[in-house]
Amino acid sequence: MSDASNASRKSVDAESVRDFLRVQPEFLRHDEDLLGELGLRVDAANVVDFGPRALARAAAAHKREASVRQTIEANARANYSAQAQTHAAVIDLLDARNHSDLARRVDEMARGRFGLASGVVALEGPTRVPAGWYILAEGQVDMILGEAPIARMGFFAPALPLFGDQAETIRSMALVRMAIWEPRREALIAFGSTDPEGFTPDMGTELVNFLARVVERTAERWPTL
Repeated sequence: MSDASNASRKSVDAESVRDFLRVQPEFLRHDEDLLGELGLRVDAANVVDFGPRALARAAAAHKREASVRQTIEANARANYSAQAQTHAAVIDLLDARNHSDLARRVDEMARGRFGLASGVVALEGPTRVPAGWYILAEGQVDMILGEAPIARMGFFAPALPLFGDQAETIRSMALVRMAIWEPRREALIAFGSTDPEGFTPDMGTELVNFLARVVERTAERWPTL
């Protein structure tokens, strides 16, 4: 194709095309090949109508919109359910009668309300820890959490002993730092899941961190050991 022809095509703008078709509409109506390429057709009343391609594109767009809407609705329902379960869990934790009962309620909350394999409260020594709590050596909380200042999400093999008899089934975990009493004693709350995708490093920590703060404050009701 010549340079002159290319220059001529480039000089034609959209408004010029519209003006031309308004003046000579039969140019489009009589060109069946062009109508087919555009996904249009002329109906019996000589009016340009949507053809199969155009209809298919419209149907595909509608399907995409419906899929997005369904995803948003599903996420909203999931968020509402998680919030409701969290509120109920907090009430359960606040009803604890002592440290041992608190540890039991953490485990029951993890299993019954969030479908996890285990929930554990752990406390650093050197003195003894309440019944039902896992005892850690001094400095072990820092070792477990590594570079994460507050929470660690994902799988971390050295933390498996926290889950006792359930350790072999744990494929992902959420580990959250706590500090209890004065003078401060380092502690953590651990949630274990049998699903490798249950807790992942890119997951938000707001929920588990909130639950850790509730356990932390509830544990301080009773004196240190």
